[in-house]
Amino acid sequence: MLSRVVLRLQGHDAAVKAFESALRDARLHHAYLLTGPAHVGKLTLAMQIAQAVNCLAPLNQPCGVCTACTRIAAGTHADVRVIRVDAEATEGPKTVIGIDSVREVIASAHLRPYEGRTRLFIFDGADTMTNDAANALLKVLEEPPPDVHLLLLAPSQESILPTITSRCQHIDLRPLPTRQVTQILQADYGMSAEQAEIVARLSRGCLGWAIEASREPALLAGVHQSLERIAEVVEEGLEDRFGYADQLARRFQRDRVAGREELYLWLRWLRDVLLVQQGQADSIVNVSWRDTIQRHAAGLTLAGTVHWLHLVNESIEALDRNANPRLALDVMMLEAPSVSTP
Repeated sequence: MLSRVVLRLQGHDAAVKAFESALRDARLHHAYLLTGPAHVGKLTLAMQIAQAVNCLAPLNQPCGVCTACTRIAAGTHADVRVIRVDAEATEGPKTVIGIDSVREVIASAHLRPYEGRTRLFIFDGADTMTNDAANALLKVLEEPPPDVHLLLLAPSQESILPTITSRCQHIDLRPLPTRQVTQILQADYGMSAEQAEIVARLSRGCLGWAIEASREPALLAGVHQSLERIAEVVEEGLEDRFGYADQLARRFQRDRVAGREELYLWLRWLRDVLLVQQGQADSIVNVSWRDTIQRHAAGLTLAGTVHWLHLVNESIEALDRNANPRLALDVMMLEAPSVSTP
């Protein structure tokens, strides 16, 4: 039982309170599934839980400054491991967590903690586990060793095998309201009111992304380039759209998170088009692209915009079910409506 637990995570009050109570009363479940979009705070929360169960401070755990907390934050603590896709792997797929990684976890899980009180394994991108890896993980989930906890991070519950989710407690982290993100960016990161609102809208309520964008101008530049390409594709013919689908499919195969993020940009773009068509132009996210969005709103029917939104959502769902990326994106482009431009 910990003396006093204070998790430092802005927003997500219900999830924070639930974990603080479980940690304080020594009722932490052996396995959790944390879901939500990228940069919403899943990994931050998981790392703070890892610090809390191993913190050396007598009060206010995790303290963030003791040897255990700093080693966990640096990724050098012997009893806390983050398992994710190895993009630099020289052998095997670079887009999945394979069975070998899970076998290493199983072997480590049956060892006593080396330098802390608890062993904790964080699967960052649990949705990328192969079926063989997920089935192997069931052995630990069904018969968890003492002093071992697993935290699985994924975009949605549906992206994980039901046999895995049924053995985990599910905590969903939802995006924060745009107003709250705007206030945090102004108060804590010195952004002007105008820039903070732009970044907050682009963040989709994912504070981690907004904070990163406040520090890295290149991130916003990358979003601008992606939006520029989306604006072009909307007005292009089928051949060019298929070419874009091929590029995005290749990108998705290299980096699932980046590919999914680009599809979310499509959702926000088409949502903005729909808002303009419904007379709510002041509510659009991509305010810097207002003129182009208004042109697309004029060139699409309301039904056409709604249909295109459904196509993008269906593509995201299909990709989360491990559909062939090229096939899923080709279908999206094939069925998308044409845009009438002056």
